[in-house]
Amino acid sequence: NKEVDIADASRAMKSKEIKLAKERGVEPVGVVIALDGLAIVVNESLPIDSLTLEQLGRIYRGEIKRWSEVGGPDMEISLYGRTSASGTFVYFRDKVVKGDYSPRMKGMIGNSHIVEAVKKDKAGIGYVGIGYAVDEKGRVEAGLKVLRIAKDAHSPAVTPLSVENVKKGLYPLARPLYQFTNGKPKGAVLEFIRFELSEEGQKIVEKEGFYPITPDHMKADKEVLEMSE
Repeated sequence: NKEVDIADASRAMKSKEIKLAKERGVEPVGVVIALDGLAIVVNESLPIDSLTLEQLGRIYRGEIKRWSEVGGPDMEISLYGRTSASGTFVYFRDKVVKGDYSPRMKGMIGNSHIVEAVKKDKAGIGYVGIGYAVDEKGRVEAGLKVLRIAKDAHSPAVTPLSVENVKKGLYPLARPLYQFTNGKPKGAVLEFIRFELSEEGQKIVEKEGFYPITPDHMKADKEVLEMSE
């Protein structure tokens, strides 16, 4: 509706969204400004350290209902996730659930709400941006455990707590974070995005619990923005 200069998004735009934007006179242009590892968090007391993507999908579809089915205690699993208005809700559904979420999942309006719910629920599991699962020093928040995730039963389980795991794509739930503008950014908006992509800006990205973008992302961003060294 042309009311904002920059729109943040946790996933790429779908073709139907781009089509709709163009029909409304908006020409979306996107850049990647940070990388995120979507962390799978459980209560720190839960004696489980890793899951496969298949197990995670079955849990969130409601096919696996008790922790004992994946090697844990005999407790009913409490599901926490985002509401349908969230890009993370869509990303996790498309990447992991690959179907409908279980009606038992409690939809939360923000990452911090999921974190607090899981801290209080010994049977809880949730998904949040890695920055919400750790403190400013990169330590996992008290009361939480961040699970290692395996691509499949034959692959190693990988933690999102390592920047290299996320940047190299070794962590299965690593994802780029986007900003979209209406047409190529100009003026103050362009300068702001340039700052975000600068060395100083990327240090702020890390300070806030996310990961700096890769050289390939940076090159693509600069081509989009018609920036040159």
